[in-house]
Amino acid sequence: MKIGEIVQSELKETSKVVQEFSRFAHKYDTYNMIQAKVATTLIEKLPKITYKHVIDVGCGSGEVYKNLQRRKVAVENFIALDSAQTMLNLHPEGKHIHKICINFNDSDFLAHIPRHSYDVLLSSSALQWSIDLLHTMRELSLLSPGFYGTVFTSGTFKTLHATAGIKSPIYTAQSVQDVMDQCYGHVRYEVHHYRLEFASTREMFRYIKQSGVSSGERKLTYKQTKQLMETYPLNYLEFEVLFIEAKK
Repeated sequence: MKIGEIVQSELKETSKVVQEFSRFAHKYDTYNMIQAKVATTLIEKLPKITYKHVIDVGCGSGEVYKNLQRRKVAVENFIALDSAQTMLNLHPEGKHIHKICINFNDSDFLAHIPRHSYDVLLSSSALQWSIDLLHTMRELSLLSPGFYGTVFTSGTFKTLHATAGIKSPIYTAQSVQDVMDQCYGHVRYEVHHYRLEFASTREMFRYIKQSGVSSGERKLTYKQTKQLMETYPLNYLEFEVLFIEAKK
């Protein structure tokens, strides 16, 4: 495959991710239970209660900002970035909140971000969809000396992928750590595991579709999906999340 064809293929996959989150944006807050828990835990790790400039990459409908409010963390200027305008439309409004529709997979995405000396860079449950995580993080690390983030890693849906005989579309925890170690001088990691139980496999697959976690992945045919629903051995889905605290 030629370089141009590879790039076009990656752009199509990125477009699928954006389309999937846009498609179910109106239902996202109903189905994002794990993402909400992750955002809550992430914000609890912040060391300060006052920040001047904060940027949230992949902000979605605003779980990070809502948790800042719940913990009474004051932010003078909050930049909310997301690739889906429909998700940004759900994000809280405010004079100090600036929402920007941008995809961190675009080569020039930094050009569209206000250049401040950001106190901290935040990202919850988004960076696993970076096509080139090293490039993305190298660019983002230019914005702030501090990063607090979470990345869903390949242990997510582990049994489902094994049962279906397919490879996880997202990064391993180790590969994410390797990237972060190249971008920051001091990094702490924690791996958290979650389970989400369902009354039936049909309900489980509805969750996968409408939560956005499938992000456009269409690796199985209808027949294969039906077979997977009949043979999946658990009544829950597994999630693996890498928590990251990094400083330059």
